[in-house]
Amino acid sequence: MGAFAGRVVTLAAIVGVAMVTVAAPAAADAETHHGGAGSSSTPTGNDLSYPQCGTTFPTSPAFGIVGVNGGLANDLNPCLGASPAYPTYQQAELYWAVAVPTGAASQPKASLYVNTADPGNVYNGTPIADWPTRGNTPYGTCTTTTVTTGTGTYTVGQNSTACAWQYGSNKAAQDVSWVSSAASAIDAQAPPVTVPAAASGYPWWLDVETQNTWQGGASGQAMNVADLQGMIAALQQAGATAVGAYSTSAQWGTITGGTTSASGSLYQVPDWIPGAKTLSAAKANCGLASFTAGRVAITQWSGRRDHDYAC
Repeated sequence: MGAFAGRVVTLAAIVGVAMVTVAAPAAADAETHHGGAGSSSTPTGNDLSYPQCGTTFPTSPAFGIVGVNGGLANDLNPCLGASPAYPTYQQAELYWAVAVPTGAASQPKASLYVNTADPGNVYNGTPIADWPTRGNTPYGTCTTTTVTTGTGTYTVGQNSTACAWQYGSNKAAQDVSWVSSAASAIDAQAPPVTVPAAASGYPWWLDVETQNTWQGGASGQAMNVADLQGMIAALQQAGATAVGAYSTSAQWGTITGGTTSASGSLYQVPDWIPGAKTLSAAKANCGLASFTAGRVAITQWSGRRDHDYAC
């Protein structure tokens, strides 16, 4: 988890950024998922993303959650579906999530998570390449403005809630397209289990962490909220019926300023909370207060790989 002071930026903000959660190294897991040798009798899940490409995937999780992105908000996980680097459906994490989990938990067998960020229109004197310049949004019209940096004068989208909403909407629509393409590439290989291509086939989680690129201050938090609302709107327009947030209370508060009934579509979405190191600690975290004023649906603990407990 990264510290946050004012506007947090990284070099990758030039193209739009968010970091994927990676399992912390440990000598051994205190408790393992249901079905493994010496495992607990409690059914638990796993989440995978691009760091696990090319590795052996868990063999009997109760449920699986897969990262769509490859480390940036506009980057693709190279093994989400069949690809030149990972050509067979057995190497695709999306296929693993649909076909392998046992379903022995309250969570659906397969879910997805997507990286989020709000870089604004310029970083370190360089315009953000995919920051929108137009769009009709609940916050009004995203329009252009002129900025002058050390390298010249540029026409860019405004640093506004309207353009932030459009940015989030664009990123989520791209994620939906990537999932559809990944599923189609897998299914073209005629695997034993068909992978859904539609957004409605999965619950979706927004990965919201301070180590990503966000706007700071009260006006920046308003932009961040609009950005996340835009993502939810695009996912729902694509057919998604379940959207939640992966974060902690501290990070969510820093990024959004907190969630109340005035927060629109962010209010009372389900929470997926990380931070535990053992299954017992993950179970205890189900009792944490919801940062969205909703319910804590999943908690995560990290050992040799990331594990998840359905509350």
